[in-house]
Amino acid sequence: MHADKKILILGGAGFIGTTLSPFLKECGYDITVVDIGWFGNHLPNNIHFIKADIFDLKINDLKAFHTVIFLAGLSNDPMAEFSPKDNFIYNTGLPAYIGYLAKEAGVKRVIFASSCSVYGYTHNRTFTEDDIAISNYPYGVSKLQGEKALLALADENFSVICFRQGTVCGYSPRMRLDLAINTMFKNALSNKEIKLSNHKIWRPILGLTDLCNAYKLGVESDLEFGQVINLSSFNTTIGDLAKQVKEFMLEFCELEINITDSHVEDYRNYKVSTEKAENLLRFKAVQDGLSIINDLHKNLTHFSDFNDESFYNIEVFKKLMMSKPIGS
Repeated sequence: MHADKKILILGGAGFIGTTLSPFLKECGYDITVVDIGWFGNHLPNNIHFIKADIFDLKINDLKAFHTVIFLAGLSNDPMAEFSPKDNFIYNTGLPAYIGYLAKEAGVKRVIFASSCSVYGYTHNRTFTEDDIAISNYPYGVSKLQGEKALLALADENFSVICFRQGTVCGYSPRMRLDLAINTMFKNALSNKEIKLSNHKIWRPILGLTDLCNAYKLGVESDLEFGQVINLSSFNTTIGDLAKQVKEFMLEFCELEINITDSHVEDYRNYKVSTEKAENLLRFKAVQDGLSIINDLHKNLTHFSDFNDESFYNIEVFKKLMMSKPIGS
């Protein structure tokens, strides 16, 4: 296979990678996944999977690849706040190290899974990539610093794309039930109730289908140097999301769902523009809330045990950290 078809996906056995890896494989790319295996391996057999600590990789391990996609690291605020130290190691230190290895190895492009969490709390304005990103919490800070470390390495021969992703939702073979729509869907079915912290809070939501299409466009683009690009399917309030889930449950499951609101002040409130993705990559979002809810409903038999701790990243992470030797 031609060298520019070879892609290394780091952290590719997680929620996103388990969908993205086979998608890119079906698009004709030669995919290799390296993952430490915290959440097991749910990849199809035709994906070359290497279980390893990404920090153990060396320059020679990356020389065969045209593109490196970095999906690794801690994936949300609860994990980051449980262990801020590990959050900065995996979300800032690790991408910086991989960027260095990749450039030395002659890799042409690194695509980094960043987060819209870098925008922190915004006041009723749609943020673009040119707006100042200010986050005061470990996860957002670490992702922003991870971006900066990689962008500092970018040049005409080493392209860096940092995708600031909205809250990713939908069904994946490595399922998560701790993500906006996914959580509401689960709570509606199990408790007939959706509990909100604050219905007014804004979030950009990113469906997995849109995410996969965006990464393919990123891999195939002719962008040089470094680019920060927002990725979102749509912006919505938490309250409007809950209403969509409630309406779906009534129509398709014949369930009456109650929505409650605690009116808690949230430190994350943001909506983002995807105009840059549309202009530079020709990205066009096709998913809405209903399509994501439909996808969850269609695949419900694959994650119907809502008590399975593997569906909740913080529960898996706590056990991993508790089992680590003191001082490690």
